Amino acid sequence: MIRPFVFGVAVDTEHFIGRQQEIENLSSNLIHGINTILIAPRRWGKTSLVNHVAENIHDKDVKIIHLDIFSCRNEYDFYNVFAAAILQQTSSRIEEWKQYAQEFLTRLVPKISFSAEPNQEYSISLGITPKTHTPEEILNLPEIIAEKNGWHLAICIDEFQQIGEFPESLSIQKRMRTVWQHQKNVSYCLYGSKKHMMSVLFQQKSKPFYKFGKMMYLNVIPTTEWIPYLQGRFKLEGKILPKDIAIRICDAVENHSSYVQELAYDTLLCTKGTETTDEDFAQAFRNLLDDNTALFTEKTERLTTYQLNFLRAILDDVHDGFSKSDIRDTYNLGSPTNIVRIKDALIEKEIIDITDKGVFFADPILMHWLRRKL
Repeated sequence: MIRPFVFGVAVDTEHFIGRQQEIENLSSNLIHGINTILIAPRRWGKTSLVNHVAENIHDKDVKIIHLDIFSCRNEYDFYNVFAAAILQQTSSRIEEWKQYAQEFLTRLVPKISFSAEPNQEYSISLGITPKTHTPEEILNLPEIIAEKNGWHLAICIDEFQQIGEFPESLSIQKRMRTVWQHQKNVSYCLYGSKKHMMSVLFQQKSKPFYKFGKMMYLNVIPTTEWIPYLQGRFKLEGKILPKDIAIRICDAVENHSSYVQELAYDTLLCTKGTETTDEDFAQAFRNLLDDNTALFTEKTERLTTYQLNFLRAILDDVHDGFSKSDIRDTYNLGSPTNIVRIKDALIEKEIIDITDKGVFFADPILMHWLRRKL
């Protein structure tokens, strides 16, 4: 099946565009054992970038391990997912990972689950608990395997911000940092979907992971790189996308990768003739706003009056100076202390983002949707 556009999931090579400098930097980091922290807003393509780079590293002595810890709710949830990923992805056969498990992690009671399809992947559950293994045993597992085989392991952990939600999180972070910083044959690429929480983990001097690795900040993909991709995908569907409408697609969503793909898809669906018209694009944009109504309603329905007033100010192109008396009075924001609380709450809800240019909406489509509502 040929998909004209891809959104909501990591994209494959066919749909991966741009980011040449980021590809080179991350590839170099993974090959040379440099810890890397990827920071970017939700759905900007972090996972796609990591996957793309990993697929194009062909050094036989470098093994890339992928794991997603979104479902982990405590320390030992993490250890089970961590150890299972390492054992499974450093082994070519079930018998091999069993051998690793017996050699490096004794006292295991593993369970194996097979897919209904004969050639599909299997999953393993190790049954690691505080009674069977210490945190240090699990955290050291990749170093032991890497050293034994003469490999370098690059462990890529998605949704790493979940660590900050664990009970006794600070102690857990200290244990991880203490073990990982001494490993010579293992490096880590850590990234997640909540920019604010990732920033807290890695940018605050009081946190254990401060200065743990090289920070990489993803920027948007330039419109000039989107245009030939968008026009090419339309051409495959027998349609013509004028350059000016390709630019409007990018501008409307501020080059937000997932939204560019989604709005382009909606525009393609609305194009009934051979060539996309202004009305086709306008209808597609309305459809995109409508499709997100339920999500945005849930996201905003519990906002306080002060928080909504703050968002009204941003919609009126106020991006800094919120504590000035005229702005506070115009938008009824309360005291300067209250404004700090408003910002903190909206950042936590991932509604706003603070940059060196001021305060902006984290989600460009939410911004357009609120213009219709406020």
